Amino acid sequence: MRMIEMLSNQVRVDQAILTGESSSVEKELKITTTSNAVYQDKTNILFSGTVVVAGRARAVVVGVGPNTAMGSIRDSMLRTEDEATPLKKKLDEFGTFLAKVIAGICVLVWIVNIGHFRDPSHGGFLSGAIHYFKIAVALAVAAIPEGLPAVVTTCLALGTKRMARLNAIVRSLPSVETLGCTTVICSDKTGTLTTNIMSVAKVQDDTKLLFTLLSNVCVVESANRGPVVSEYSVSGTTYAPEGIIFDSTGMQLDFPAELPCLLHMAMCSALCNESTLQYNPDKGNYEKIGESTEVALRVLAEKVGLPGFNSMPSALNMLTKHERASYCNHYWEEQFRKIHVLEFSRDRKMMSVLCSRNQMHILFSKGAPESIISRCSTILCNSDGSIVPLTADIRAELDSRFNSFAGKETLRCLALALKWMPSIQQSLSFDDEKDLTFIGLVGMLDPPRDEVRNAMLSCMTAGIRVIVVTGDNKSTAESLCRKIGAFDQLIDFSEHSYTASEFEELPPLQQTIALQRMALFTRVEPSHKRILVEALQHQNEVVAMTGDGVNDAPALKKADIGIAMGSGTAVAKSASDMVLADDNFASIVAAVAEGRAIYNNTKQFIRYMISSNIGEVVCIFVAAVLGIPDTLAPVQLLWVNLVTDGLPATAIGFNKQDSDVMRAKPRKVNEAVVSGWLFFRYLVIGAYVGLATVAGFIWWFVYSDGGPKLPYTELMNFDTCPTRETTYPCSIFDDRHPSTVSMTVLVVVEMFNALNNLSENQSLLVIPPWSNMWLVASIIITMLLHILILYVHPLSILFSVTPLSWADWTVVLYLSLPVIVIDEVLKFFSRNPVGFRFRLWFRRSDLLPKKDLHEK
Repeated sequence: MRMIEMLSNQVRVDQAILTGESSSVEKELKITTTSNAVYQDKTNILFSGTVVVAGRARAVVVGVGPNTAMGSIRDSMLRTEDEATPLKKKLDEFGTFLAKVIAGICVLVWIVNIGHFRDPSHGGFLSGAIHYFKIAVALAVAAIPEGLPAVVTTCLALGTKRMARLNAIVRSLPSVETLGCTTVICSDKTGTLTTNIMSVAKVQDDTKLLFTLLSNVCVVESANRGPVVSEYSVSGTTYAPEGIIFDSTGMQLDFPAELPCLLHMAMCSALCNESTLQYNPDKGNYEKIGESTEVALRVLAEKVGLPGFNSMPSALNMLTKHERASYCNHYWEEQFRKIHVLEFSRDRKMMSVLCSRNQMHILFSKGAPESIISRCSTILCNSDGSIVPLTADIRAELDSRFNSFAGKETLRCLALALKWMPSIQQSLSFDDEKDLTFIGLVGMLDPPRDEVRNAMLSCMTAGIRVIVVTGDNKSTAESLCRKIGAFDQLIDFSEHSYTASEFEELPPLQQTIALQRMALFTRVEPSHKRILVEALQHQNEVVAMTGDGVNDAPALKKADIGIAMGSGTAVAKSASDMVLADDNFASIVAAVAEGRAIYNNTKQFIRYMISSNIGEVVCIFVAAVLGIPDTLAPVQLLWVNLVTDGLPATAIGFNKQDSDVMRAKPRKVNEAVVSGWLFFRYLVIGAYVGLATVAGFIWWFVYSDGGPKLPYTELMNFDTCPTRETTYPCSIFDDRHPSTVSMTVLVVVEMFNALNNLSENQSLLVIPPWSNMWLVASIIITMLLHILILYVHPLSILFSVTPLSWADWTVVLYLSLPVIVIDEVLKFFSRNPVGFRFRLWFRRSDLLPKKDLHEK
């Protein structure tokens, strides 16, 4: 609606649902002349869904349904399509690649064994072909990591559970992993980086100007030898009436209410106020009703306390939280009776209230410092309570402090004043608001969260860029960014901070460069957030976007991972992938670390499964090439596949985070799940697993005391045994001992390989086996199951195995343990890539061709 008539002194509207900014906007009838005006600039327009917090007006409807701000947000959400997560894309690619490779290997194994189809042991060519077809099928079943979907889901579910304990509630399971490859976090300012609780930060008076960090309070201490300005700092950044007031030297004030300026400041804050502070027992915190700035003044009055009580402020702590919420405010409201109120108006920029106490009438005023100070003729001194004329020197000093608060420190400033009125006066007029007595300045801010600075440093260390996105003005946002460390590494902010209109005016090439440098984006509205996300995604960035209002829904839906605030709207939550229960930026950083750990665990599972499956392929392939009997029967292959794909693989999902998980740069979106070096490691480990299995088989025939101790050539010519004379029975090749030894070697070596996968690059000396007791327990259970099929008769017949002697077990351990040593060596090279130095040496400039040298 467009306003056409004012029916009160002012109209203020809370537009947080559209802009995310907690401060209400004052509306007026004048036409908006701002170019590229955002919602906050359209001061003559009332938007559907927003709330009028003060005043009355008449307006004409200029848009309904899809033509409203809400309608445009809905349309924007409908145009946004869901995209597959990076992990899903890479797993799909990996699955397709694996299927092709396994199909090729199975066909190759069957073809390689064509020469054995006619072996007499098979009873004919067709029977031999069917036998080796079964082996190929068993190999395919063994090689395909069918446990991958279950383990990935388990990893994500476990990560979701851990993240819930960190106050990050996941709505979309795949988004857990997406956090791990996030390269840019676009974070809301209000409520996420800050507490979204307006609090007094400084107080100033004269005689010493008083400042407080509940707000900044500035008062005049004395004017006898020139103006002496004191600053008082007030601790506490919530609405809780708990905090300490410190003087300019950092000393705590035991009885703040004994100082005249602070006492009258508390009176004015309590009486010239229309807000309410109350305790919510269900949520266990203090809540506001009304304007944030007015509630901050009520909290200041509570922290100043009451005069004349030596037990202050400890006596207040004995009250219940419900009583404590506004105890001091209620005291002043009982002491003074409100007679008349002059509401805030845009032209005056102040409000006043006339109060009476013991036949004494006092006018209390608060408002913009420039308006209040210009109406003051005297000033209250904090040292002795005297009232002295407001000289030009004092006025200049106050103006200087006000400019410091509003400029450098970007505080929201209010000035407080009073005036003794005739006892017969029962109403106020605008003419009464002159010749006031100045009490002090109060500077308020929405303070940054304590933990945000460390979270910002963690992001920088992890190679994640943070862009602060806000509807607030540029100077206020830049001040906050300095406080939280977002600009710590920057010398000049000019190329890193942009308003939405400034960014839109840049040519396309300059916009691309600006996106690569941007750290702050101010005066934005919903369309700008969505444009920002799309532009970053076009630069192959993985974007996490935070938001809490209806206005944020399109950007949350478009982002790779949308993060809604727990205190936000239902629309924002439904469009998001994750909800922060505590609205805290630090929880996002913790969730990023969890996402990286989940991806690492997924890679470890794939590595474990692929290296084990390569071992099974190598085992069968080498046996066929060497011409020795089949090392494993199909049912034994399936058993190994069952025990290795089962508990140990699932338990890898419980691996703890690596200590350096947040010191690594984010992985690239197009990075393969299995890189070249990793695949080489898979091949080395897999080759050893296969060769160790074959070695166990050969050992029993050639060297075992319980075996026939055949020459190796006899083993290679086993298929001709029935056609020639031998010193041993041909039935020896049907003995179950050799395949039992090879199967046991395969199972045990894969259990040791599972321990290798506690970390991709960290040694077992750094991350010991007991760091994941689930994995240790799964290995124990797996070995008990394997022993069960060896020594329980019906099961041993079913799996074509036989009990092993102690000597057999000793050889099994000798053949299995080296897999740990081999992987430790490979991990060492991963941590210390000496090979890169070798390659770099060959790329020295004096060895490059002239063309390459020119390009370099």
